Amino acid sequence: MQRVIFDFDVISPYAYLAFERLPAALEGVSHHVDYRPLLFAGLLKHFGNTAPVDVAPKKAWLFRQCAWIAERDGVVFRPPLPHPFNPLALLRLLVASVPAGGQPNRHTVELAMRHVWARDGGDANDPDALKALTDAIAPLRDPRSDEVKSELQARTADAAAAGVFGVPFFRLDDGQAFWGQDGVEVLVDVMRKKQGA
Repeated sequence: MQRVIFDFDVISPYAYLAFERLPAALEGVSHHVDYRPLLFAGLLKHFGNTAPVDVAPKKAWLFRQCAWIAERDGVVFRPPLPHPFNPLALLRLLVASVPAGGQPNRHTVELAMRHVWARDGGDANDPDALKALTDAIAPLRDPRSDEVKSELQARTADAAAAGVFGVPFFRLDDGQAFWGQDGVEVLVDVMRKKQGA
């Protein structure tokens, strides 16, 4: 069984699309996915980069391309307003959904991703919607605790130290890394070849 580390931030439409694509893409490949939330803004700061949505023409293209990918893949895509938004509450909720050092399961990540990208295009930080999401996830720890905040910071720093420079990002145990929504196809090709070896 091959392990895939999937580094993501719910703020990224590409991470959402890759998340939705992954099960079908990996069908027939013996695998386990570790879902690892991190703060994309922390990666940008670490590497001295600017968010794609900070460049107006790039943001316009990004959302056009994501809408096209979603339609191709049969995925609901309703971008939140506003975007960008502060994803910290959602990321901390994911970290708090498991014991310290654990990884959230696919169902929990799906709830958070679809809260942002498949709901109604509303504010991802709307208090009522956030409360409903929190109730659905039923975190084991307090998402607002210093412990959870520190853990999210550490996860982001550890990912950056491992060479994760953007989201979505995929890593295999042998050190091979794949970036971006389009990286899913390359990842799966490599995994299929390894499985056949």
